[in-house]
Amino acid sequence: MPGSLFIVAAPSGGGKTSLVKALLEREPQIALSVSYTSRAPRPGEVEGVHYHFVGRDIFEAMVARGEFFEHFLVHGDLKGTARSAVEPLLAAGRDVLLEIDWQGARKVREQVPGCVGVFILPPSRAELERRLRRRAQDSEDTIRRRLANSVEEVRHAGEFDFVIVNDVFEQALEDLLAIVRSQRLRHAAQRERLGPLLAQLTAP
Repeated sequence: MPGSLFIVAAPSGGGKTSLVKALLEREPQIALSVSYTSRAPRPGEVEGVHYHFVGRDIFEAMVARGEFFEHFLVHGDLKGTARSAVEPLLAAGRDVLLEIDWQGARKVREQVPGCVGVFILPPSRAELERRLRRRAQDSEDTIRRRLANSVEEVRHAGEFDFVIVNDVFEQALEDLLAIVRSQRLRHAAQRERLGPLLAQLTAP
């Protein structure tokens, strides 16, 4: 059976990166697909860990060669998911997680029926702004732009299978873990592993 594809999206400052990091620590068998971006690294970001950082010309050349699952202009920068980071792992039965925005999620859903979408909401607009300012990584103009864009992003939460409010972090993490585990417990996902047991239990 192919692996499951999980998509986690949120407005900037919603806390999806922290939740995804904690999820991967608890579920190391999930492979995180590292996106490509045309922007420069922020302080503390590491190539190949947070993103693959490439110039806009290189990114556009990759687009022309059809190397992306999805790609969009986000907050003025190009971001995309390389096919090579997703399709071989799924085919080998490995679960893969994409940390992308709603636009990318919509595009991936068109190509991968059955993928599981999770949207992370902040508990309030005031808390969202507080988190953006606490990062101390963006200019005032960037923060205002991200807050304005969050309105449109949240409007697309209904396109996802699950919605988690990231108020108390540990509770939000448990909710995310529950979604992953429930997907793995589906009969279709366990068919090969359960085959011998079911045969034994149903033998005359």
